[in-house]
Amino acid sequence: MADEPYLAASSTLRHGPALVVLTGPPGCGRSTLLQRVAAAAGGPVHAGGGLAMLANVPALALSRAVRARLPGDDVHLLAEAVRSRVRGGVLVLDDVQHCDPATIAALPHLARSCRVLVALRTPHRLPDDLHQALREAATAWLPVPPLTADEALALARRTAARLDETTLGAVVTRAGGNPLAIIGLARQAAAGRAAASHDIDQMAYAIAAALADLPRPARTALAALGLLGRPAPAGLLGPGAADLQAAGLVAAEPGGALFPVSAYVAETAAGLLDAAARADMHQRLAQLTPPAEAARHLAAAGDPAGAYRQALAAADLAAGGERATLLLFACGLDTPVDLRVRLAAADALLVAGRPGEAASVLAGAGARATGAAAPLALEVAVLHGEALLQGGDPAAARDAVRGVPDAAAAAVVAARDRVLLLAALATAPMSALDLADKVAARHPEPLPGVAAAIAAVRAVHRAPGWDTDLAAVAAPGGDPLITRWSAWLLVEHLAADGRLTESAAAALRAAQEAGDALAYGWQTRFIAAADWALALHGGADGVDGVVRRAANLTDLALPEQAQAYATAATALIEADTGLLAAARSRLKGATTHPAADWVAREAAWLDGQPERGERRTDDSDGLLAGLHAITARWAAHDLGVPASAAIPTGLPGPARRTLTAWAVGYGFPAAADSWRQVALREQIRCLLAAGLTDQDRERAVAALLHAEELADAAGLTVLAGRARRGLRQHGLHRDVRGRRSEGGLTQREQDVLRLVAAGEPTRRIAGQLGISTETVDTHIRASMRKLGARTRTEAAALAFAASPTRPDTSDNSEDGR
Repeated sequence: MADEPYLAASSTLRHGPALVVLTGPPGCGRSTLLQRVAAAAGGPVHAGGGLAMLANVPALALSRAVRARLPGDDVHLLAEAVRSRVRGGVLVLDDVQHCDPATIAALPHLARSCRVLVALRTPHRLPDDLHQALREAATAWLPVPPLTADEALALARRTAARLDETTLGAVVTRAGGNPLAIIGLARQAAAGRAAASHDIDQMAYAIAAALADLPRPARTALAALGLLGRPAPAGLLGPGAADLQAAGLVAAEPGGALFPVSAYVAETAAGLLDAAARADMHQRLAQLTPPAEAARHLAAAGDPAGAYRQALAAADLAAGGERATLLLFACGLDTPVDLRVRLAAADALLVAGRPGEAASVLAGAGARATGAAAPLALEVAVLHGEALLQGGDPAAARDAVRGVPDAAAAAVVAARDRVLLLAALATAPMSALDLADKVAARHPEPLPGVAAAIAAVRAVHRAPGWDTDLAAVAAPGGDPLITRWSAWLLVEHLAADGRLTESAAAALRAAQEAGDALAYGWQTRFIAAADWALALHGGADGVDGVVRRAANLTDLALPEQAQAYATAATALIEADTGLLAAARSRLKGATTHPAADWVAREAAWLDGQPERGERRTDDSDGLLAGLHAITARWAAHDLGVPASAAIPTGLPGPARRTLTAWAVGYGFPAAADSWRQVALREQIRCLLAAGLTDQDRERAVAALLHAEELADAAGLTVLAGRARRGLRQHGLHRDVRGRRSEGGLTQREQDVLRLVAAGEPTRRIAGQLGISTETVDTHIRASMRKLGARTRTEAAALAFAASPTRPDTSDNSEDGR
């Protein structure tokens, strides 16, 4: 049935966030179907779309949809800026085949929290990777089918009612179920003109036949719109604009600019021009448009030298990702390109986070280190090496800079040594330490890039003072790429060493700097890493703040590392406080990452499924490697099987002491003490291990009582239940019913806590229950007071730890149910 795509698309969008893609050839009715589905979806419609001539303008389609300027050089910030405007509405994009890469890359992120409906014309020229990513992210990929014979005949009859049935049948047969072809051929037949031969493009013929009735100025204006690829004022289009409006071929935006009702019709009108006329029109449009557009028109008109000059003029007026795109365009023109322009383009592309394109620009430089061009050629070489290094090819980066002599300018030698040092760190870490000493001797007062590379090598090898060196090069005020990269290394290395509070503090400082610079991708990575460190550090103080921030982050469009850390932080707190179902649900779609992977195994162990907590192969190191190994030891203990895995190397002291205690069977109290300033939950687990393994009953009971006290104080419901189960094995039964209120919870308090248990943040609870956020907080505080809970998550766990039909489970058993 022809209506199946409409029904499928409408149904999909009614069920919440989704990405629905309508595909089909020109004239098949995609745009009409798009409008029908959008009208039926409910909520505000934010409609935009791609434009052929502006296909490389970042975020143009999305900017048209939300009527705002958007950041096109940071995909995650772009997606978040759109999400915050669309919210419960529908984002509708037509002609996705003309959208820029940033727009298409943002769609999968938007589909996680928004209803997105797009139309993609086939065939198209989208790169394979973008097309594949779009297909994988699509909730529904719906080809628009041709009209059935009856529907096609009805459309032809409505278009040209005077045609006899034989002629109508011939129109339908030749049109092949394409609505636009049916309309064009029916009008042509009604006018008594001869049918086109079968080797002529039927679509182009149909459109040409329809446009032939327009006055020449109108055809010229429509062709101009096709070449412009964007709305234009009537004054730019000339006297034909009024005729186009009268014919219903164009419509007006709120500001008065005209746009074609069918972009394909406008593009076909432009295609009907012969080569000379098309070039002449591009030349005229270049005189009427801003430099960035003028450059593209001149290139289309066959004037690469003029396009090159206009692109450079436009780049001088631009910044950020827009400047990088213009310089890249200039470097791709078929005209001599100055090496300095290539250097500027590569530098701008690196700042915009596009190392692959930066490397390509410099690879095409063709410069040789001879004659007057030698200094510039050496700059090209070292910047090429930096681009290859950032693009993940350290071996090629090393080869690119190897020929740079020591006699080169100091800045060039410094850039060469930075590339050589970081390439060695990536390919041969042990040799990098010796090379770092040589580089440090060569640069007694190193430039920031060299200082950052030396600090990175010292950090990897944990040389004395590595943390202060890395913190110095990560301080704000320098090159943003170097400072943020160094700050991220500092955050991760501190966390790997078990210095979690220091890691969180460094991450929050870096997040503040990135936020001030509107570097959303970096900002969210740092915030998520801080939340992860604080969640792992533990303690009741601030846990609710971590849950709120991390849960809110997981709703946003984030880089993969930020998504993984935010998910791991929230799920760990949920699992520890007994919200195991919420933790499992959150982890189900988690990004592959050592932190999320460990939390998944830990949650399984907490849930009484030790067989899922056994350690598998992973790429974690430092503290996370130790946590993986500790969870595997607990799993082996619960399963009653020997643990055969060796103790990993490079662990922080508390993790190494814990695994040693498991290996020899004693030493858990000392290990617990070493965790005291690092991770509260691991301190409790060591006390539990002492209580389970110590043969002296008095010492075992004391360890379990201490574990119970710490777990109760921090709201770690499941570990507290483990402690009480251990105490029962020693004949000591605990009664903790005093933590619950005899008055019980009101129905609204139960409703609020049920949503807390599902992992919902305060703002969404308020929206779902139709109350203010202040009222939600009031209900949560009242519930905490009645239940004797110290955090909202503990209150939710206590409220739903037992079903209403069975007795109160006062021991808070270890599976959290």
